[in-house]
Amino acid sequence: METSQSATDIRALNEKIEKESAFIDLLMMEVNKSIIGQKQMLERLLIALLGNGHILLEGVPGLAKTLAIKSLAQAIDADYSRVQFTPDLLPSDVIGTQIYNIQKNEFAIKQGPVFANFVLADEINRAPAKVQSALLEAMQERQITIGDETHTLPEPFLVLATQNPVEQEGTYPLPEAQSDRFMLKTVITYPKKEEEQLIMRQNLSGGAQKIQPVVKLETIVKAREIIREVYMDEKIERYILDIIFATRNPEEYRLPSLKPLIEFGASPRGSIALATAAKVHAFIKHRGYVIPEDVRAVVQDVLRHRIGITYEAEAENISSEDLISQIVDQIEVP
Repeated sequence: METSQSATDIRALNEKIEKESAFIDLLMMEVNKSIIGQKQMLERLLIALLGNGHILLEGVPGLAKTLAIKSLAQAIDADYSRVQFTPDLLPSDVIGTQIYNIQKNEFAIKQGPVFANFVLADEINRAPAKVQSALLEAMQERQITIGDETHTLPEPFLVLATQNPVEQEGTYPLPEAQSDRFMLKTVITYPKKEEEQLIMRQNLSGGAQKIQPVVKLETIVKAREIIREVYMDEKIERYILDIIFATRNPEEYRLPSLKPLIEFGASPRGSIALATAAKVHAFIKHRGYVIPEDVRAVVQDVLRHRIGITYEAEAENISSEDLISQIVDQIEVP
């Protein structure tokens, strides 16, 4: 697509996107039958799904992380599987294995839980590196090799991994280079007091409604194609690149104080993910073009796990989120 488009083209595209993205409201309404509040988490789940990425959710237990992906899978009528990660888990427990069939005198493939549209990897930091890398390879390659056979994973394929930040005993933190495979890392916080009151009432009365499938899988696959058409001006592209490059060379963006705090900046995977997430955010808001607000809305979730902070930053209690905020405030908005 050319970098400059006529107003007529944009208007036509806007109308098309508005029509094609109508299912988002329907989906949100259905999922909200069982999830109260947590609007940001649901939005991020949709961004990962429509952006053909994966998402890592971090939050204390009991914040409806598992319920959210289960509800989304039910509303889309998709296959859903859940793997509870534990220290004794083996890669074959996730991807599958070969089983010997005595009657037929041959090996048969038993597919693991990764063969589903929505895979919930619960407490991913509980399992050893070997299991984590088996799942991350499936996420990246979208295929599994068992024995000498390669199997393609279903479409759409979304891995939602959860991480519990509370207990660190007996956990295996995801290496930075591997967590880069996740398009987004979202930190879930506690609900507001009024929301928690509703949650409490709903649970005590047993009033949670059953979620009905309201969107077909084909709609999601089609929406992914349409999102590619969302218009992104060259000014927005440069804005995204400025943010990414400022994480690598902050001194070039009048932020020399950040240099000793950043160990490494975001990779090119970061700029691709930021551009994709911004396009999907525009689509969710029923817009056919990306504005700087879309970039700012998703920048924390896209970059918080892609920036390495130094011991100096840790000693000063500075997180990657603080650094991203400083960079975004400094970079000129187009």
